[in-house]
Amino acid sequence: MDILRLLDNLNELSVERPKSIGPIVWGLNREEIAMQIAKIRASLPNELKQAVQTVRESERIVDSAREDAVMAMESGKKEADRILADARAEAERIVEHARVQQERMIHESEILKLAKAQSEEIRGSADREAVQMRRGAETYAYDVLTQLESVVTKVMNAVERGKNEIDRGGEHSQQPRERARV
Repeated sequence: MDILRLLDNLNELSVERPKSIGPIVWGLNREEIAMQIAKIRASLPNELKQAVQTVRESERIVDSAREDAVMAMESGKKEADRILADARAEAERIVEHARVQQERMIHESEILKLAKAQSEEIRGSADREAVQMRRGAETYAYDVLTQLESVVTKVMNAVERGKNEIDRGGEHSQQPRERARV
């Protein structure tokens, strides 16, 4: 929970938009509530304020990383689609070329057999190239996602370290108070 946001909400509910009928407000002293909220804000430790800023910055970084991931996914998908379209066009061109060759050689049986074999070989080669291109596109997309995962992991580790530092800071600040009471 972001304590500063909670204070903003409390200020809004009690000072800026209290329940009232016309000028009559039930049981609330707006100035006193505003003063108490200001005192609470002023008494908050700087570490807490810095932690809130760290959390907000972490949220901004995570949001930015999500946007980058979406853009990378879209870019990878577009690139994969383009590669597949190029592979299909090349395969169609090769197949059409093989058909033309086959028609030319149709009158000679030995040449016809050779043409059929070449056509099948070209078709198989085109299919293999298309599969390889698709795998390449998928590998590219996977690598982009892996890099994104690394960035998000670093951000999450930074957030975790920040939380741990806050927890450790909280333990140290409580010990002197307990000693003072004893």
